[in-house]
Amino acid sequence: MADRVHPGDSPAAQTAPLHASNDNNNNSGLPQPGTYVVQIPKDQVYRIPPPENATLYKNYTRQKPRRNCCRVCFCWILAILASLILLSAIAAAVFYLVVRPESPNYSVQKIAFKGFNFTAASSSSSTISPVIDVIVRADNPNRKIGIYYERDSSANVFYTHIQLCDGALPAFYQPPKNVTELKTVLTGSGIRLTSAVQNGLVEAQSQGKVALLLHVRAPVRIKVGSLKTWTITVKVDCDLTVDKLTSDAKIVSKDCNYGVDPW
Repeated sequence: MADRVHPGDSPAAQTAPLHASNDNNNNSGLPQPGTYVVQIPKDQVYRIPPPENATLYKNYTRQKPRRNCCRVCFCWILAILASLILLSAIAAAVFYLVVRPESPNYSVQKIAFKGFNFTAASSSSSTISPVIDVIVRADNPNRKIGIYYERDSSANVFYTHIQLCDGALPAFYQPPKNVTELKTVLTGSGIRLTSAVQNGLVEAQSQGKVALLLHVRAPVRIKVGSLKTWTITVKVDCDLTVDKLTSDAKIVSKDCNYGVDPW
């Protein structure tokens, strides 16, 4: 119950005529007229929010289910992606264990040159049309994987930054556990060599060390059982050193790097 406190007599209570009335009221048990202060405990005070708060609350309660829905959808998407990644990893592991894929090996077996007619240092540039015969050895060590070498391949021979000849590899199918030697003829037409390049080639031949680069790009498709993959690109770069630029040239050293472009 709230306590009622009478702060003091009101001015009207001090007049003589009212005393009698007040006495009568007091005798009847009724409180005297005046100003009263009602004290209410703080924990019993209830505040009424302004109208705009009610509008904000309604908007919030309407948006909350949408947020929950978005969170549920996001969780489902993450779960599906995680499942796909897990299944892909399992499939890759099973494929590796069953097929045991190995990278093919490539090397240059023989190379012969025609059209390099300069034999002495020159002070002027010249134009040549060389022909280079190349035999490339392709080794497929896989037991269950065949390789289709398709058309539109390219093969180029460079001396420093100058392209001397270009051509292509033949298209063929290489079965599992097979070694095939690919012979190709690379040609060049109207290749202009500066005097510095000519002198470098003459000097390199005199030392028996002419450094060349064989650059091969071949589109292939992999066959596993009855399945064939999409077309990928095999990239082979071979650093060659030959003793001379003639038809009976010998390979002094060779180092081939192999790579794949899956798209």
